[in-house]
Amino acid sequence: MILAAILFSYLFGGIPVGYILTKQVRGIDIREHGSRNIGATNVGRVIGWKYGFIALLLDALKGAVPVISASYIESPYSLVTTEILLGSVAILGHTFTPFLHFKGGKGVATALGVYMTLVPVVTVCAIVIFFIVYKISGFVSLGSILATLSMPLWYFGSSKVIPSAEYQPIIFFVLVATFFLITYSHRENIRRLVLGKELRASEDAK
Repeated sequence: MILAAILFSYLFGGIPVGYILTKQVRGIDIREHGSRNIGATNVGRVIGWKYGFIALLLDALKGAVPVISASYIESPYSLVTTEILLGSVAILGHTFTPFLHFKGGKGVATALGVYMTLVPVVTVCAIVIFFIVYKISGFVSLGSILATLSMPLWYFGSSKVIPSAEYQPIIFFVLVATFFLITYSHRENIRRLVLGKELRASEDAK
């Protein structure tokens, strides 16, 4: 049962929402426009922010559904371990989608769905960090990286400050691992940030 759930989570997470959406709405391949990424930011940049928001919600849903489904499957692991396992596989599915030759999105929106379900307070704190960085810099990529970096810090800190907050090392570990994965998926963005060539959300790539 757990193996089937893992496979489902990977394939479900791998659904290339941005690619499908732009094909259906405009008949274009999103990989040939804007930043050439299939994620929500590029969808919004290329075909409009209404569709970018739809892509964001659907990509987040790809992370939330596997975590929620963990409560309904037989697993040899604890519930929290099963939730983390299925959620992490969904993030990997989005980042390395089997439907587009294992070249997917950056993983941020799907991770948002996973952690909004798993650690909602920490995720809301990270979203605040994202908007602060984005408002100051105009860069979605920088906001995403720093928000993801803040999550293990928020999680560890809240366990020290809030007596009722239960600290679980496996959650801290997977938050750190997610930061490294998302930083890796943004490696080209980081290079462009250093060179001063990174696109702001409102800019189109020519």
